[in-house]
Amino acid sequence: MNSITSHENELLLNTVRSFLETEIYPHEDMVDRAGEVPEDLGRQIETRAKEVGLYASNLPEPVGGGGLNYSAMALVEREYGKTTHALHSWIGRPTELLLACQGDQIARYLDPCVTGEKRELFALTEPEAGSDVMGMKTNARRDGDDWILNGSKHFISGPCMPDFAIVFAATGVDETKRGPRKRVTAFLVDVGTPGFDCREGNKCVSYRGYKTFQLSFDNVRLGPGQVLGEEGRGLELSGKWLGMGRIWVGATCCGKAERLMEMATDWAANRKQFGKPIGTFQATGFRLADMAIGLRTADLLVADAVRRADAGMMEDADAAMVKVYCSEMLNKVADDTVQIYGGMGLMEELPIQRLWRDSRLERIWDGTSEIQRHIITRSILRPLGA
Repeated sequence: MNSITSHENELLLNTVRSFLETEIYPHEDMVDRAGEVPEDLGRQIETRAKEVGLYASNLPEPVGGGGLNYSAMALVEREYGKTTHALHSWIGRPTELLLACQGDQIARYLDPCVTGEKRELFALTEPEAGSDVMGMKTNARRDGDDWILNGSKHFISGPCMPDFAIVFAATGVDETKRGPRKRVTAFLVDVGTPGFDCREGNKCVSYRGYKTFQLSFDNVRLGPGQVLGEEGRGLELSGKWLGMGRIWVGATCCGKAERLMEMATDWAANRKQFGKPIGTFQATGFRLADMAIGLRTADLLVADAVRRADAGMMEDADAAMVKVYCSEMLNKVADDTVQIYGGMGLMEELPIQRLWRDSRLERIWDGTSEIQRHIITRSILRPLGA
């Protein structure tokens, strides 16, 4: 997004870019090689983010957040996309699901997440229920006023060990026009609760240092105050997060694609073969042209979805289009950048190979490309009764 819509957004972008230059970029290679972010570095980023006003900038001002609207957050997320989740996630954007907190939950969960005293995980995915959310096996049953939670979650990502998790579990079955459907409820589950085990899981080659966690629940007893939102409305609650989450994935993909394209362009203009810059050869020049077309299109798609979101008009298919197009555009840009660099593109001394590896995950998390296409197809056919 090269155009700045307001003076405030220009100041915001300058703040984010300066922060990345001083607090994030210098540590990228070290984190990728070590496969982790040292705790003191993460806390330093967290502290500096609070000092410049970036921490919890996505949440409304009345709860202590920065109050950025979706348009401004799209600019911020696009810049964050130029680096690794392992580092920029320490800046802290607590999930908007916490705005559903009520009563004592506000002081116990929402407020400390806004101030950075606590960290949360969004726990939806399971070993046998990734794209197929209705395949969820984690369940909670009533026991008097309490709930008894059993099951497991995996591929739950975050920068560090959390203080609590927002856990989605089946709490019954509803009869719908399309047949029986699991009723899903969101629960707030504190790390350290008897029967709740939270540990680091598999290590990913994308975004090294950004942790994945495995969660297991063995007869975990939860009080009625641990239900987030309403019983049986968990999927509706998660949908609000997933929709905007997919827009943010699209924005970060645009940022990363821009960084890769700048590197590819510089290399194509200065690397010479047969006495000429390789960018003047059609095979390379056309790759750059396609990068520019794809990136411009992706930015426009994100901007349109954000405009719809700010107007309260965004639908699932809008977010799905952004997610699938931007993530696949980024992967094409990353692969073409490696090709333009040739062998050097895969050498550890340059960041190309890291950005290439990081890009691959974008087509999977927050809903695979196949799921996004399913959502889009459904939006086309359902009005016709199909």
